[in-house]
Amino acid sequence: MAYSSTKTLYEILGESVISDLVDAFYARVYNHPTLMPLFQNDIKVVKDKQFCFLSQFLGGPQLYSQKYGPPRMRMRHMPHHIDNEAKEAWLVCMKDAINSLDLEPNLAEALYSCFPKLANHMVNS
Repeated sequence: MAYSSTKTLYEILGESVISDLVDAFYARVYNHPTLMPLFQNDIKVVKDKQFCFLSQFLGGPQLYSQKYGPPRMRMRHMPHHIDNEAKEAWLVCMKDAINSLDLEPNLAEALYSCFPKLANHMVNS
């Protein structure tokens, strides 16, 4: 059964859950052999950018645009070698992070379903 609501995922989840998702996600990313080399920047900055992006991406305030400019995620990821293996690893980390949260299964599925198309768009090699 698909999850439906008149609220955005940002409104349903709230900042606290999005922040928890970012923490859970990067705990996995920074321990993943395929992804670790892609994330060499200051983790605080990386997490802030991800929180701002996810807030905006999930229907909340335009935090990323206000702080960092237009997202243009594909362009911002071009300097990094992102192949299908990295994409799949990223998606596994995101799915595991989502599953670590205390979310109703349909909500978790709706949240995860936002990411495969985005991740595929980042593949550049």
